[in-house]
Amino acid sequence: MDPMAIEVPSWVDFAAVGIGSLQGAMFAAQFRDRQLDLLGVAMIGTATGLGGGFLRDLLLQRPLVALSADWYLSVAVLFALLGMLLARLVRKIDWVITVADALTIGLFGAIGVAAALAQGLPIIPSIFVGTVSAVGGGVIRDILLATPITVMHVGSLYAVAAAAGTLTFVVLRSFSISVDWSALICVVVTATIRILAVRFNWSLPEQRVLRGIRKPKLVRPADLTGPIEKPRDL
Repeated sequence: MDPMAIEVPSWVDFAAVGIGSLQGAMFAAQFRDRQLDLLGVAMIGTATGLGGGFLRDLLLQRPLVALSADWYLSVAVLFALLGMLLARLVRKIDWVITVADALTIGLFGAIGVAAALAQGLPIIPSIFVGTVSAVGGGVIRDILLATPITVMHVGSLYAVAAAAGTLTFVVLRSFSISVDWSALICVVVTATIRILAVRFNWSLPEQRVLRGIRKPKLVRPADLTGPIEKPRDL
């Protein structure tokens, strides 16, 4: 694989920022109880669309690409505003957010792994960078909204889907498949796994208490209602 020959097409970058900002704003707009104003929703959407790229560039120790041209922030803000509008117009918006989220992690995964390979990183670290880039926007979104981080919970398959997609990209490039097709198939694989996981409740095994290790007994208020013995005199 020639590292210098790996550069994702511009449409992937554009779509990643746009769709990421769109789904971030739609997701934030659902939280009516948080009393978020329009600026707050737009900021969360923008952070979601640019967050994965920021983490990718920090890992690769290079200048933030999103600050290198005007269109990154412009597209992020525009699609975040569009996301707010869609959240008000579309009644059943959950499936829209799921699909947009799946596409976002696929797009950022393709961009991240391609950037890492182009910088000369080995395959495993490149897949790691691509996976972090894929889930980074969602993590930042959840932190800003003070909600449980989705990637760490049972049933998300966020990181698994992203890792599968980035691995697919690497394999296809090793067979000299064009970057355009490799990126497209990476997005399809990632999005398909994520959507099917939501549809059929696929998940990794939940953390369980190891055998032989007893759970600590929690003291409930009811346990403290009995008679209290007086301390013995020493």
